Amino acid sequence: MNLQEVTKAYDFTGKTIAITGGGGVLCGEMAKCLAGCNANVVILDRDMALGEKVLSTLKGTKGKHKAIFIDVLDKAKVQEAADKTFAEYGKADILINGAGGNNPKATTSVEMSFFDIPSEAIQFVANLNLLGAIIPSQVFGKQMVAQKEGIILNVSSMNAFRPLTRIPAYSAAKAAISNFTQWLAVHMAQEYTPNIRVNAIAPGFFLTEQNRFLMTDKATGELTARGKKILDHTPAGRFGVPEDLLGGMLWLLSPASKFVTGIVLPIDGGFSAYAGV
Repeated sequence: MNLQEVTKAYDFTGKTIAITGGGGVLCGEMAKCLAGCNANVVILDRDMALGEKVLSTLKGTKGKHKAIFIDVLDKAKVQEAADKTFAEYGKADILINGAGGNNPKATTSVEMSFFDIPSEAIQFVANLNLLGAIIPSQVFGKQMVAQKEGIILNVSSMNAFRPLTRIPAYSAAKAAISNFTQWLAVHMAQEYTPNIRVNAIAPGFFLTEQNRFLMTDKATGELTARGKKILDHTPAGRFGVPEDLLGGMLWLLSPASKFVTGIVLPIDGGFSAYAGV
């Protein structure tokens, strides 16, 4: 591959990329990056205000972009979102399964013992993260099989490599995402075509609205004990910022990684490599 081919690998002109959870902080940054690389970006979110906010940041880029409502846990709603995408663009070349999250009720604390976590809270987290990736993969993946090519990128987590204290449901759900990524990569290649690749990124510790005040003090902005412990175990010495995900994402979505499928790529500042001594 020469320099011209490398440069072209990251030009997504004519490619349509659908992103679930596209209104979120991390996926919103992915959307901006991909729009800047000339892709058509479809922001799929159940909060249309967030989706439209991200959509507004894509103005002036080359592609044609749209925000569409989706509920990743309702297959009929996912199909409806997919149908609107296919009607507008003819196909979806790439699916990013970015929808996910935790639930405070499924988190242990002084007030909440593991033994008292409501089963419905655990079920909510499991469904949102795992089913929320499986159902869109079924719907968009079926179209990829028909077009004989495509890419699915899941979002796992450092919790999948080493379960973190306090968040048992989220850690288990993200471990399931990593396993599902490997399973689906093999299934697509063996049963349909190796031209459908499935990979995942595993972000480390990024400050988002969901976890900001677990890692920093709301009043002072100083690190909490948990935040300090995380940074002590992160060789890079800082939390991630959304832009840190972009290089790995672009590589996995581009022809530069055309012989890569079934991997979970850590983007964690070295957290998973450090044993603590």
